[in-house]
Order: sequence, then structure tokens, then C-alpha cells
Amino acid sequence: MNPKEYLKSKKKKYPTYTTFLRGLIQRKVRGLDSLAIALNKEAFKKIDCLECANCCTVMSPTYKKSDVKRIAKHLGMSFEQYYDKYLYKDEIGDYMNRKTPCQFLKADKKCSIYPVRPDDCRGFPHTQNKDFKLYISGTHKQNIAYCPATLHVVERLHQIIIEKGERNLTAKMATTIKPEGAGYQG
Repeated sequence: MNPKEYLKSKKKKYPTYTTFLRGLIQRKVRGLDSLAIALNKEAFKKIDCLECANCCTVMSPTYKKSDVKRIAKHLGMSFEQYYDKYLYKDEIGDYMNRKTPCQFLKADKKCSIYPVRPDDCRGFPHTQNKDFKLYISGTHKQNIAYCPATLHVVERLHQIIIEKGERNLTAKMATTIKPEGAGYQG
């Protein structure tokens, strides 16, 4: 199964995982960050971003001013030229791409500005970051529908915390508690 088929096959589970993530904000569990980081590593052993590129196809990164300056300089443009050609400010003032797919996504699903890409792209899908709970509301809940790696991490967390009833989480659980139908199988 390719990554996009995996996303499609789990669509009915999105409400369950969204509810789980909302509840996880309040849930008392220890070791969430270390387990999420381990599950992120597990996901990327199975998922090749270049088979998917969904993030670049249907989403826009949030650009910081420093991102725009760095990319514009790389392209030999001024900040204003780059902004006028590629970006807009959304309702909360974030710089976003005017269109999708991303203007820098090549036919081979690689990024033509990879060395200078926005910080948001560098950090995607953010499941590898400490403070997993801080990313739930604005990032993970959205990304389960677009990113197979995020979906894999959330699905496995759900399996371990809800289905297995674990509360004292460790990174080792990523390898000792087998997926049993949860997570991307590749």
C-alpha cells in the first residue's frame, strides 16, 4: 500500500483519532514525548516522503519573515518580489503560499529549494518534536488527514494508550508493542 492509499484507507478513523488527540491534551500519561519520537522514527523507516509529497501538494507551509528573506535571496529576488509572486497573508497574518501544489515541488516530488526551504517544512510533520501536546490542536489534528507519518504516529499512540491501556509510556514501547493492524505497514 502506498502512503496516499494508507491515508484514504483510514479516513473513517479520523474522527476517532481527532477525539483521541483532544483528550490526550488532558490525559495523564508519562513519557509521551519519548514514545512519539520513537514512533516518528518507526514511521520514517516505513514511509518514503518522495512516494507521497502530500504536504507539498495540498498544504502550504507557514513562512516566517526570515524564511521569505532567505528564499528570496537564494532566488535573486527582493522580499517584496517574492511575496508578490508567491505569497499572501492569511486571516491571522501568517505568510502562506498563494497556490498548491507548492511552486517548488518538482515532478520527481523533490523540493527545488530544499537547502533553503521554510523552517515549517524542515520541521514537518512535527511528530518528532518534544512537547507533543503543544502541537495537537493546530498541527497533529490537521495533519492526520494529509501526512501518513503523522497518521502512523497517532494511530500507534491510540493503540498503545487506549487499546492497550498504557499510561507510563517509554520509547521502547514503539518496538515491544507490535502494531497489530495499527500504523503504516508499507
